[in-house]
Amino acid sequence: MTVSDDTKLSNAQIAWRAAQDIADGAYVNLGIGFPEMVARYQPAGREVIYHTENGILDFGQEPPAGEEDWDLINAGKKAVTLKPGSAFFHHADSFAMVRGGHLDVAILGAYQVAQNGDLANWSVGAKGVPAVGGAMDLVHGARRVAVITEHVTKSGEPKLLERCTLPLTGVGCVTRVYTSLAVVDIEGARFVLREKLPTITLERLQSLTGAELVLAGPVADLIVPEL
Repeated sequence: MTVSDDTKLSNAQIAWRAAQDIADGAYVNLGIGFPEMVARYQPAGREVIYHTENGILDFGQEPPAGEEDWDLINAGKKAVTLKPGSAFFHHADSFAMVRGGHLDVAILGAYQVAQNGDLANWSVGAKGVPAVGGAMDLVHGARRVAVITEHVTKSGEPKLLERCTLPLTGVGCVTRVYTSLAVVDIEGARFVLREKLPTITLERLQSLTGAELVLAGPVADLIVPEL
């Protein structure tokens, strides 16, 4: 069952919503691709220290087009800028930071998320990337793991499921999911609905979700700016 573009959030709006929950002073790793967009919407006046697996801590915004220094890139090979006090380090030291529990938040994309917090985000079978890479370290090294994703696949299949059917990145690791339709927490191996778009009914949202959505109090309207 598909969702029309005019009844869901854009990727930019999903990224904006996720950025609002990053605490001042947090150390954050953003997954390659879509999650990198979260850095664009860091709230004004809030300091966030971004970490990238290839060895930079506290990088800044992407540079203007034509002003890139291609010696300064993130793990997704996107050009970045540096802030005063930025640090460079060896790839192994970068993963020591991850595995040592020094990251407050990791924000990743997903193919599937299970109601117990399992995450599948690296392979859809024969056409997947060669290996899981650093994501498996991030999901168990960061203190909090959040996912940003469309609520359903391009073919209309739910991405929030009772159980993942694709190869797992991590087990029981995700605590919050920001989708194109809702904000959902994972608590007690259940999807707990916190926010939904005011334009979608609870019944319609449930029909697009592959596991029960639990109500544990009032559900807020998911309100984001036009971006």
